Amino acid sequence: MKVLVMGAGIIGVSTAWYLAKAGHEVTVLERGEQAALETSFANAGQLSYGYSAPWAAPGVPIKAMKWFFKKHAPFIFRPDGSLFQLQWLWQMYANCNKRSFAVNKERMVRIAEYSRAMLKELEAEEHIQFEGRQKGILQIFRTDEEMAEAKADLAILQEWNTPVRLLNSAMDCVEYEPALAHMAGKLAGGLYLSEDGTGDCHLFTTKLAERCAAIGVKFLYKHHITEIRQDKCLIKGIKANNEWFSAEHYVCALGSFSRPVLKQLGIRIPVYPVKGYSLTLPIADETLAPVSTVIDEKHKVAVTRFDQRIRVAGMAELSGYRIHLPLQRQETLKMVVNELFPASYDNHQTQFWSGLRPMTPDGTPIVGGSRFANLSINTGHGTLGWTMGLGCGRVMADLISGIKPEIDCQDLSLARYI
Repeated sequence: MKVLVMGAGIIGVSTAWYLAKAGHEVTVLERGEQAALETSFANAGQLSYGYSAPWAAPGVPIKAMKWFFKKHAPFIFRPDGSLFQLQWLWQMYANCNKRSFAVNKERMVRIAEYSRAMLKELEAEEHIQFEGRQKGILQIFRTDEEMAEAKADLAILQEWNTPVRLLNSAMDCVEYEPALAHMAGKLAGGLYLSEDGTGDCHLFTTKLAERCAAIGVKFLYKHHITEIRQDKCLIKGIKANNEWFSAEHYVCALGSFSRPVLKQLGIRIPVYPVKGYSLTLPIADETLAPVSTVIDEKHKVAVTRFDQRIRVAGMAELSGYRIHLPLQRQETLKMVVNELFPASYDNHQTQFWSGLRPMTPDGTPIVGGSRFANLSINTGHGTLGWTMGLGCGRVMADLISGIKPEIDCQDLSLARYI
């Protein structure tokens, strides 16, 4: 079958890979100059399989209101003038209860664990080097209040059989991250997820795109999609760069931009662009740098170690599609890395970046068909596109191929919002 995939981020490229492996003729349309130049470019680098959980959780609305008054707030709300922004927030609020959290958590863990298996399988077959580390993820807490909340999180993680250890002292944290020794008097404890890992999503995606091209996938870069032609219940073609492209099946994997593109077809997906920020810094002293990823619960910022770089990433800003780089966001990231790992990096070479995470109100991605018989949707992965990408790509390819996926995916489609 001839399949056209829209988007060459981690989701689009993963989908293209599994479609090509299944024997389909695949073309990928991407507006960037190469793969993974937008949301997949400089994310936090975490492969957070065990810690996959929806943002919509009991108690989050109260926390969000408190964050409004903080200088270095992890959550920032700026009205974008759209009714959709308010509708999306209301839908997210409606999911902030125990019952919805349990349903959404189960979906996310199911996808994440499957994606973990797909990555292991792909690494064994293709030996892709992406500065990956399998040294766990450490979440640190500074107060007794944070530790109390951590014990509640621990119960949830244990319920899902996630390998996790509660660290009851600062020295327990230092056991996993020696460079935090100077923070001993400021930490109350932590959570350590031993089976989670890290890696450069951009590096992985570009190398997987190369593997895709080697087995016949055609990538058309610098192709901006402007129009979709439909006829009753079928997609007939996609217009990009004033040229029409046709296929037997189409996949929308455009991240946050899936919504405006699909809106042309009367499909309104509840995916909002939640802005995140990151700093990438070259390592100056490895003994002072993190071993893996450290998540600072106070500021909701992650500090991740690559081979010779440190990535500091975090914050969630609801302000529409415009990408900008406010100095205040950079100051927040620098403050966290300076406190946790001072003198570990070269301050003269910093890369400040922002990207749009495609977030659904319930935290679960949208993976499945649509009201058009030959159009599928693979988007809405939020902060976990890197974690869930391969699993969702495989599920998408199986559905299109008429193969029963290896995991239950009936509750992942857009139908759950209808």
